[in-house]
Amino acid sequence: MSCAAGGGQRIMDEQTMTIVRLREPLKRLAGGQADHELEGATVADVLAALERDQPALAGWILDERGRLRRHINVYVRGERGGDDTPVGSGDRVDVLPAISGGAR
Repeated sequence: MSCAAGGGQRIMDEQTMTIVRLREPLKRLAGGQADHELEGATVADVLAALERDQPALAGWILDERGRLRRHINVYVRGERGGDDTPVGSGDRVDVLPAISGGAR
């Protein structure tokens, strides 16, 4: 998604945003869309932007203080991350809800 324009307009590159990838059941709440391109400096920033863009997700990932819920696991560039983990252009943030249960 490269968009070059003359007349002093900004040139956008597909690597200007962070990619947030959702897994089920969060993906289902986001209309079945797994990947979302968002801007922000930290994990909390991009997840807040995600909740604004996808209102059905509001409250499922971040709590009322804007912090990650305990049952949400986040990985940035393949490494475990948290609310304050910095993200940058082209980074991928994987959001996975914790899985519990098992055989009796």
